[in-house]
Amino acid sequence: MSRPPLDVPRLRRVPRQARSRQRLARMLDAAEELLVEEGAGALTTTRVAAAAGVSVGSLYQYLPDKEAIVEALANRYLAEFEALMEALAAAAAAERWEDPVGRLLDAFADAYRERPGYRALWFGREMTPGLRAADRENKAALAHGLERVLESLGAGGDVRVAARAGVLIADALLQEAFRTDPRGDPALIAEAKRVLRLYLDDVTSQD
Repeated sequence: MSRPPLDVPRLRRVPRQARSRQRLARMLDAAEELLVEEGAGALTTTRVAAAAGVSVGSLYQYLPDKEAIVEALANRYLAEFEALMEALAAAAAAERWEDPVGRLLDAFADAYRERPGYRALWFGREMTPGLRAADRENKAALAHGLERVLESLGAGGDVRVAARAGVLIADALLQEAFRTDPRGDPALIAEAKRVLRLYLDDVTSQD
């Protein structure tokens, strides 16, 4: 999954030049590797700077402390998920999918598999109030994307609540599937598809 442009909260400086943006991306890549291998406790400025091959002073220009590093990583994961939903919503409108639930859940399950850092962060103990707020905003963006998918399938009326509920259901079941199995519990993913199909079929069949 390609990474979208960096839009990171709590930066001391916003990188403008391509070289600076690449350096920041390298810092975040190093932080992600530490997160996956050792957990969030390893995300100190000293460890991340050493892993990225930069001075602590260079890191500090952008990411002044552990909380900023965690928030920056979280923001990158959430931006990727939003970009994925945007692409899926556009494809659903153009292609008239036969099994939209299967396509959506398979795509997000693949994203969970490709981002062990996301799982390490979200399933750990680093959910600060700021991250919880970012997560709520992310779910709202995903719900807007699902709303577009439902509309492309001919759902009538106001589908905002249905889209929001669909995202919350899928998120809860997918997270549980990946808590128990790093590749995603196949039985639970299949059950998530069954539940979402029944729910969204009911929504799209209403006049």
